[in-house]
Amino acid sequence: MTHVPAAVARNTKNAAAETVNFRGSKMESRVEEAVALFKEGYNCAQSVFGAYADLFGMDKETALKLASPMGAGIGRMREVCGTVSAMALLSGLKDGNVDPKDRDAKTKTYEIVRTMSDEFAGENGSIICRELLGILSREKSAMPAERTEEYYKVRPCVKLVRSAAQIVEKQLLLEEAPGQTVTTNWSKL
Repeated sequence: MTHVPAAVARNTKNAAAETVNFRGSKMESRVEEAVALFKEGYNCAQSVFGAYADLFGMDKETALKLASPMGAGIGRMREVCGTVSAMALLSGLKDGNVDPKDRDAKTKTYEIVRTMSDEFAGENGSIICRELLGILSREKSAMPAERTEEYYKVRPCVKLVRSAAQIVEKQLLLEEAPGQTVTTNWSKL
């Protein structure tokens, strides 16, 4: 069994965090938890998936393991951004199809993934990791880059993790109460 650090096992609190309605209860936004996970050294997919998977019945350790190969554009191949993969996985935990003959359920699943991916591309210009990073081709090595101050200065990954987490909350978590509009203001985060 892998040890999950205490900082990861609990929700990272942020005084400026928004409150969202989810499954009839108010909860604190986890956008900054996703960012904190990335800054701790987890990859982009782990950071987004790990911040929310428990809301859908998956423990943190399993979530981190499951999302780990999706980082850096799937295994550092710089294909689909790991944050986008994490959003898709989370949508599957929430509303995934389990009946292979249920075309309506498959359609619903694909529609939410497309909606989230389109929103991400609209905000960030692409869903492809190498395009987001300005890299021309796949990395030659699977070895991840060392996380240094310079890394965080030149890579847009923190912004992308934040963007994906906001989309997860908007598309998968926010629920309007009858007669009430739920709003969030992530620009201050």
